[in-house]
Formats: sequence, C-alpha cells, structure tokens
Amino acid sequence: MAFNTGLSGLRAAAVDLDVTGNNIANASTVGFKGSKVQFGDLYASGFLSGGSNPIGDGVSVQDVKQSFGQGNISFTDSGLDMAISGDGFFILSSGGETRYSRAGQFTIDKDGFVVNNQSMRVQGYTADDDGNLSGIRGNLEIETDNLAPRRTTNLRSDLNLDSRQPVLESRVRDVGPLSLGNIAGEQFDVTYSDGTPAYSVDLTGVTTARMAADRLTSVPGLSASAATTAPLPLTDADVAAAGFTFDLSVNGAPLQLDTSTVSSLADLSAAINRSSDTAISASVADDGSGNDVLTISHNQGENLDVTFTGGSVSATGDINVTGERTIAGLTSTGGSTNFVDAYAQSPIRITNEFNPQDQRTYNHATSTSIFDSLGNSHELTQFFVKEPSPGNGIGVSEWSVYLQIDGEMVAGTDSTPFTARFDQDGVLQSIDGDPSGEIVVSDWVPKDQNGQPNGADGPPPLGTTVVTPIPEPPTTSAFVLSLGETTQYGAAFGVDDQRQNGYTTGRLSGLDVSKQGVLFARYTNGQSKALGQVALAAFNNTNGLSPVGDTSWVETFESGQPIIGQPDTGTLGGIKASSVEESNVDLSAELVNLIIAQRNYQANAKTIETSDAVTQTIINLR
Repeated sequence: MAFNTGLSGLRAAAVDLDVTGNNIANASTVGFKGSKVQFGDLYASGFLSGGSNPIGDGVSVQDVKQSFGQGNISFTDSGLDMAISGDGFFILSSGGETRYSRAGQFTIDKDGFVVNNQSMRVQGYTADDDGNLSGIRGNLEIETDNLAPRRTTNLRSDLNLDSRQPVLESRVRDVGPLSLGNIAGEQFDVTYSDGTPAYSVDLTGVTTARMAADRLTSVPGLSASAATTAPLPLTDADVAAAGFTFDLSVNGAPLQLDTSTVSSLADLSAAINRSSDTAISASVADDGSGNDVLTISHNQGENLDVTFTGGSVSATGDINVTGERTIAGLTSTGGSTNFVDAYAQSPIRITNEFNPQDQRTYNHATSTSIFDSLGNSHELTQFFVKEPSPGNGIGVSEWSVYLQIDGEMVAGTDSTPFTARFDQDGVLQSIDGDPSGEIVVSDWVPKDQNGQPNGADGPPPLGTTVVTPIPEPPTTSAFVLSLGETTQYGAAFGVDDQRQNGYTTGRLSGLDVSKQGVLFARYTNGQSKALGQVALAAFNNTNGLSPVGDTSWVETFESGQPIIGQPDTGTLGGIKASSVEESNVDLSAELVNLIIAQRNYQANAKTIETSDAVTQTIINLR
C-alpha cells in the first residue's frame, strides 16, 4: 500500500533530519565527527526466491555512518591542549572503561593526572625519575615537586688554543757557581734530554772568570755571569801594626790605593771602595764566630792578586751559569766532573711563573659553573699556558693546564700542571700521556663563601681509584673534565662548546608537548625532563567504533582490536601542541542537506495524503 511506502519515507526523512540536526548542533564541538544517513530500498521477497512484484515497498535506514575525516586544527592558549594531525585516537580511562577520542582538551586534576573535561585520565607511556621513557602504559601524571639537584660528574670543553701565542714562562736551571780552576782549558759537549746534541763549549785559553762567562754566554741556550771574591785573613791589629803594607792588582795591573791613614779593616775597606776601578768593592762582616773578615770582590770576574804584610791571596773567580733547556748530560774531554755535578744539584729558577691572579702569566682562561651534591654552584676556571716545544720543536706542541675551583687550585695543579700535547695538525694527542684527553678531578672539597666545607659530598678516600665515566649514582665530588676535542690552530682562542651535566634545584615553571607527544616539564633552573608520552590508538575498521557520547568511542567486534603506539610513528599521526581539532562538520553542506531532508519529508507526507484521497474516493462510491 502507498500508505506503508509513504510512512517508510517519513521515517527515513525524520532520521535524516535528526542526523543533520545533530551535525549542526555539534558544529563547534572539539573532536566531533559528522554523520551521514545511508538509505536502502525495500522490495518484497520470498523465502527461497525474489518476489515477482517490481514495485518497491518503500525505504529503510541501513546505517548512520560517521565521517572520520581530519578536522581543522586551531591554536589555543593552553599548553596541554593537543590535536592529532593524521590517524589515531587518544586513549582515555573512564572508571576502568577504555574509551577513544579525538578531543584533546586536557588539563591537570587535583592529583596531578592529565584528564579531559569529563575527568577521564589520558593514557600514555610513563617515564622514570631521570626522564627516560619506558614501554609501560599508564595514567599520565605531572609531578609538581621540585626537581632535585644533580652534581656535576662530567664537564666537556671544546676549545681552540691559539698556536700563535708566545711562551710566557721561562724556566732556567742554574749550572754554577763553578770555579774557573775546574773548567779552564776544558771542552764540554752538551746533550739535551731527548738525546739531541746541543752544543760544545770550548774553554781553551781561558784565564779569567770573565773570559769563561763570555765564552759560555756566546753559546745558544746558556747564559753566564762572572765574579771573584777574596776573603782576607786580616784583623784590625794587623792593619794598625807599624810597617803594614797592602798591594792589590787586577789582572796584573796594580790598583792605586791611599793607605796612609788606614788603621782598621773598615778603613782599608773604605780605601778600596774609593779606587778608580768601579768593579771593585770591599766589605767587612762577621764570619759567624765573632771575627771580622774583609772580603774583596770584582763583579766582572777579573783575577785578583792581593799582597799584604806577612801573606798574599790570589782569587781566580767563579762563574754562574744557567741553561734554558733541560740538559741530559755534559761530558768533558779533560775529564772534569765538576760541571756535571754542579748541574745535577742545581735548582730550577722560573721567570714569569704561573699565577692565577696575574693574567700576564697565562695565555688563555675560561670559566664555567659546576654543582655539588647539594646543588650549590661553584666556578671552575681552566688556565692554559704555552710551553716551549719539546725535543727539536718539530711536529709537536705542549700546553700546561691548570684548574681552579672558587679560587683554589685542584687536581694537584698547584704543584704539577697537566700537559696537553698537540701534533703538527693541531689535534690533541694526549693529556699527561692519556689519549682520551680526560682529566679526573678527585681532590675537590666543596666549600661555602667563607671557605669552609659546605656539607656536600667531598672527594673519595685517599687511595681510591676513580673510574670514568663516573658510575651512577655518584657518591663523591669527583668529576671528569674532557678536553678530547680541543685543538691548537692558528686562530684566536675560542670556546666552541662547553657543557656539564649538573644543575641546582628547580621549581616547575611550565609544560611543553613535542610532536611525538612527549610531555616535558620546564623548571626554573633551566632544566627540562620528560614526564611521559601520549599513546595513540588506531583501528583497522574505524567505522566499526561505537559512539558513546562525550565525543568518545569504544571498541567493538567490527572495529577490531586497537593498534597502540607512539605518535608520529607508523600510520599514527603527530601531535600539535596548544591546539585542538575542530569538528569536521561542513555547516554549509549540512544546511543544504537540511532543506533536502525537509522536502523529502514533505513529499512523503504528500504520498500519504494522496493515498488517503484515493481511499476516500473509493469509500464514497457506496
């Protein structure tokens, strides 16, 4: 009957109006997916064969299919709002029930969990205390506690030391004083510490200390000065005695002295000092046993001959020699060993010695902050001093490395600096022979501003071997300074990279979300830590999901089981932070469809009206 056909059309048109109205009502609902009614015609059919009536029986609503197409992504001012760009659903836990949604309007509840507007908890991959993500899924939680401090266990400095810098420090070794009588007429062969022959010193024909000093100074690497000193066995009584005579000659040339009024050692000393030879000087001093001794000196190392009543003194002079480089050995063709013995026992004198308070004594310096176990900041300064090239100076360069923390030298560099050696290409070869370029600082005691230990962990016990890298968790103040990438090029000193792994305590200051859905916490100390990662789910048959309200769906037999993974991997889409996905409803199309549904409803009503009119005509035939 036409009544049934029209009635089915009215029902279908009413469903179409409902679906269209629902789409229009949710045009502003975040994450909403519009639906479309799918119709099918009706024909009578038998049990085993199709019906013979070609006239249909109306229309039926076969399905209300949702469109899971991508909606527009709009930005928001909430850091926890997220939009999925691509395939996938957020996974939500609602009282033990798992739901799936595209609505990413999230916030934090009173317990610190990430939830949506219906208090459903967002599911994701949790992270450990160090921010390492695991493969374990659970409720995403935002920790609001302060970030605990971390002590520095590794500091990496990538530097360039300027190869054009001069050597600021001069180290000399005293070889003297040597007696002229022990070296005159000798030939000395000098060898450097690396075995390279240095030079030969020929003292043949030398008769005075001054001549020996000049001969030695003319040789590269040596410097010498000469002086002669003659203590005289005289007393005041000797000088005051009647008939006292005194004669002084320099290199055989008599020195004119006025001794007419001389009556004591002091008078004689004054008379000598008044002589025309300004290189001559005399003094009277106690010899330590209560006796005064008159000493005559010549600062040019000339020979002195002194004759006085009852005795005479002849002084040949001493030579003070310094060597600029380390000398392994000296051999004498004359068989003398005094030169070698004197050299071996002499100390090193340093000119312009390193002083951290004097920038003229080091070539480069750089500072950075490090942290102790309590999170206190300390300043570490690295000083670099260029050293003379070892050996012949070809193909190798050396720098001394000094370390200072809060004004105190550490790592033993107050007495012995580390030696960084570079090859001919400016590449670091080793530090104190270690090719890794690592320096272990194991003697640092963290102190407060008054110079007292501040309660933080101190150095390991004496005799403890510190292994690198420092094992976790660290238990001492020991840390590693890595200079393995340091270079020595002909360019200005520069710090290419400098980083350390310590930090002070920090408070939570904000949250960031990456494209991969990782939630990062930002702290006031400049650090950030991963708190977790949003998990996404995809389905083989998305249209098989069943809508349950609150812009969410649940899994059904038709949808299949979810495929869960990290955002931006496989077929899963990426995350847009501070954004939401708008409804994918096309409002203009829905309004047009509303007109069509209305006309369909009116037309089916007209079918019923017409059938009623025909029926009434039949009834009126009575």
